[in-house]
Amino acid sequence: MKKTYSVLLFSLFIFALGACSKTETASKPETTYSGGKLFIIGGGSRPASLINSMIDESGLREGGYALVLPMATTLPDRAIESGKKQFTDNGISAVGAINFIEGETPTEAQLDSVRNAKLIYIPGGSQNRFMGVVAGTEIEKAIWESFNKGNMIAGTSAGAAVMSEKMITGTQLLHPDDSGFKVIEQGNTDLAAGLGFIKNAIIDQHFVVRSRFNRLLSLTMENPNLKCIGIDESTAIVVSGNSAKVVGLSQVLVFDAQGQTAQLQGTKLGAKNINLSIYLNGDEFRLN
Repeated sequence: MKKTYSVLLFSLFIFALGACSKTETASKPETTYSGGKLFIIGGGSRPASLINSMIDESGLREGGYALVLPMATTLPDRAIESGKKQFTDNGISAVGAINFIEGETPTEAQLDSVRNAKLIYIPGGSQNRFMGVVAGTEIEKAIWESFNKGNMIAGTSAGAAVMSEKMITGTQLLHPDDSGFKVIEQGNTDLAAGLGFIKNAIIDQHFVVRSRFNRLLSLTMENPNLKCIGIDESTAIVVSGNSAKVVGLSQVLVFDAQGQTAQLQGTKLGAKNINLSIYLNGDEFRLN
């Protein structure tokens, strides 16, 4: 049964919350310029210090509302509850949620709720499921319109993976039955189209905790003109333009092949002088 959620914001704004879907005519805005920010969390627990950094960077304390989009998960009610709680526990009561569902048409009121959100928050689950709902739709376009207005798009785990133009799906093409990425090989790590807010880097998450070095090293050599960014749990990067700042409890690793062509022996990849930087809380780096 479809559930409809509604939240009264500032006694004037009512969220028309419900399940919605794809339309065939939608497209991203032509421009990718914006004054918006990204808050990209590597998954895991989200301590109050991390949530407060997200709130402060978004400007939510000065007004506006947060909106939870739980389409990555098969348990949207739970994701909405926990997503809202992290805001209300830290002083933000103006929080709504919309669970868009493929196959049903979004109302203009729902799309306006997305366009005008001060902060859009995408919880974890499956990045493929999320993009399956929003890709090429008016929903995706509305998310971009919010970003281009200068608002924040935030996400954790799968919600982090969708931020880049080239999105890691989690699928191994050469070794589909393996439980982990045990090889550094060409053509094994599957990519698909993400939301595309970051065009010059690929994002990975749960990075240190789940030892995802092999797949990100493979992608670094296969995409030598892109930086590959591994964000650990309870840690985030705040992206504004081409600048990124680390906040949180752990580390962010950045691999850069510096444009060099990889060597190949069969499917095995090789490269020399790959640049690795390991950033801690408070460190800043450039995406370009």
